[in-house]
Amino acid sequence: MKTLKELEVKNKRILLRVDFNVPLDKEGHIIDTTRIDAALPTIQYILEQGASLILMSHLGKPKGTRQSRYSLAPCADYLAKRLHLPITMAKDCIGTEVEKKSHELKPGEVILLENLRFHSAEEKPELDPSFAKQLAVLADLYVNDAFGTAHRKHSSTYTITQYFPQRKAAGFLFEKELQFLNKILHNPKRPFYALVGGAKISSKLGVLYSLLEKVDALFIGGAMAYTFMAAKKIAIGKSFFEPSLVTEALAICKKAAVIGVELLLPLDVVVTTSAHKSRIVLAEKGFAQDEEGVDIGPKTVDFYSKKLQEAKTLFWNGPFGKYEDEAFAKGTIALLKCFAAQKATTVIGGGDLVAAAMKAHIEANVSHLSTGGGASLEYIEKGTLPALEAL
Repeated sequence: MKTLKELEVKNKRILLRVDFNVPLDKEGHIIDTTRIDAALPTIQYILEQGASLILMSHLGKPKGTRQSRYSLAPCADYLAKRLHLPITMAKDCIGTEVEKKSHELKPGEVILLENLRFHSAEEKPELDPSFAKQLAVLADLYVNDAFGTAHRKHSSTYTITQYFPQRKAAGFLFEKELQFLNKILHNPKRPFYALVGGAKISSKLGVLYSLLEKVDALFIGGAMAYTFMAAKKIAIGKSFFEPSLVTEALAICKKAAVIGVELLLPLDVVVTTSAHKSRIVLAEKGFAQDEEGVDIGPKTVDFYSKKLQEAKTLFWNGPFGKYEDEAFAKGTIALLKCFAAQKATTVIGGGDLVAAAMKAHIEANVSHLSTGGGASLEYIEKGTLPALEAL
């Protein structure tokens, strides 16, 4: 795989796939600029080298229809402020007008194409194979810096690369993401501990098995812990769990025991009722029928925090409670602060946990905050990604 510095970009038109899929409020203002900020080093380098830049991204899920609330215009405004440069906002991402504007670009100039997902062929290249080709004709070179979409075989990340033989590369963010993931996967300093949370085991089954082969201890939290508890015949009230995966959870516990990996489950849990009453219960004692688990309790935070101090490498994906609700964010936030304080290589694997990390104000103290939850998990599971292979 070529990296950006291996491309001769001076006086060339660069088509740069970025991930500007940022959250917007109801007025269309950007709530969190992290993903745009993460792409700035690549953008600035390309412009400093005397190239012109054509940026392309998706935003939200417009499902092949043009919807103004999914326009990338707010991203163009923010980027213009950060770069102190005018950013031309294109009306579309393909077509004769876009082609003309792209070919007229002078070195140092930037155009942002409109949302790729206004076209169904972005997510489903087979619907219109010409879509990727129409994007490709806009530029001389292709650079992918959208790690967050690297696990998808989309037109702008996968199909398009065939039109740039020897003229494609990974951007700095893409490269940085791989460096950190490779560090923890192939040569981690030990002990290596992984924390896995979130709602479903089903979406992380492959990752759990893959991590078991690599880590010294596996910490489980979030709603997925209730499927593990159900497997141990513990009453979990009306907590979310996956009945069809109870047997699988038991198999994971058994495998961990066989190969000598410590598998840690919450010692206590914050539960709530429909009457909004909450209390802390010892996990082994189970919950009442009308109670739902919503956060890890203080004993778990204390136990997990002490264990984290042993680690030399730490990876965490998925929150350990309903962190978006202030009342049930305490466990995740407290553990994140402990996680960030360790003198270890600390990697947060994207997704909701990045939002929680921002809430805890610990992002500056973590070795690496991944911009791609799904992509980082698939890379851990399979050791490769479609967009990586395409590059």
